[in-house]
Parts: sequence; C-alpha cells; structure tokens
Amino acid sequence: MAGIELTSDAFSDHAFLARRYAYEGENASPPLTWSGVPDDAAELVLLCEDPDAPSGTFVHWVVVGIDPHSDGVEAGKPPPGGTELVNGFGEREWGGPHPPPGDDAHHYFIRLYALAEPCVLPDAPSADQVHRAVDERQLASGTLVALYQR
Repeated sequence: MAGIELTSDAFSDHAFLARRYAYEGENASPPLTWSGVPDDAAELVLLCEDPDAPSGTFVHWVVVGIDPHSDGVEAGKPPPGGTELVNGFGEREWGGPHPPPGDDAHHYFIRLYALAEPCVLPDAPSADQVHRAVDERQLASGTLVALYQR
C-alpha cells in the first residue's frame, strides 16, 4: 500500500503541540500538508485520536469527504470539501488535546486515509468505527503524531 506524507508547520512527528492547538488554548486545528495521494482516490478521511485517554481511545477530529486533489488544510479551518463529524467532546469540529493534568504526555495520532470509494460513518463515530470503515477502502494512508501534556 502506498504512503501519504503527512506533515505540519506547527510541529514535527512525535513532538509537542503548542497550547494554541489544545482544548484549553485557542482550540485551533493545526495546519496540515499532505502529498502522495493516489490519483484514483475518491475521498480523503482525517482522524485524530488519543489512545492514551483514561476511558479508552478518544476521538478529537473526524472529517470525511475531503477533496482528494487537495494538498492540505490551514490552521483552524476544516479540510477542503470535508464534513466534520461529532468528536468525543460532542462538537462538530477539531477538539484539541485535553489530557488529565499530571498525566504523562498523551499521543495524538493524526491519520489521513485515501479511499477508493466514499465511506459511510455514524454522525459521532468511535475510532474503531472509523478504522473498520476505512480498512476495506484504503488505497494509502499517512500518520503524524503530536504529543501534549498538562
């Protein structure tokens, strides 16, 4: 399977994310840039999840229907053509990192999937539901990990 290169001007892979992007900060989504999307992709799906959350994997952002010909998204904006689904905070937008105070740094996996055909997800999907939906349709993917601690 081909790989998508997913990067950000706001942080490097496995580096700390600035408070601006955290839930208690400005709660702005970080800027992302991608390349290597297969020409035959029908849509892109973006997922940000925190597997270190005390109650199980927490969904911070799910966006479906992203234009497969796009190459990124600006800070604080939804991806081009994308539809934001309900995150773990009950909001239809980016929900920045918000780990319990005193926890070790949490890992925030930002994953971009190129799909051969559009996927259908519930309005407030769990991370497992997203993974199951994209697994069968995935042409390529890329992952970028941010760290955050309070």
